[in-house]
Amino acid sequence: MIAIGAGLAVIGAGLGIGIIGSKAMEAIARQPEAVGDIRSNMILMAALIEGAALIAILLAFFVK
Repeated sequence: MIAIGAGLAVIGAGLGIGIIGSKAMEAIARQPEAVGDIRSNMILMAALIEGAALIAILLAFFVK
């Protein structure tokens, strides 16, 4: 049961970060002068998703 919860958390985080990366690349291609703002927002959102995934993995281990 722990492996299922941790696996789902990792899959969700991977999909979320992948979507963020692809949308950021699309935004940079449309508006190259905003690279710095787009990149910093992308990194911030990726960090928040990683934090949520880490909390989900820890909860999966603690709620056995």
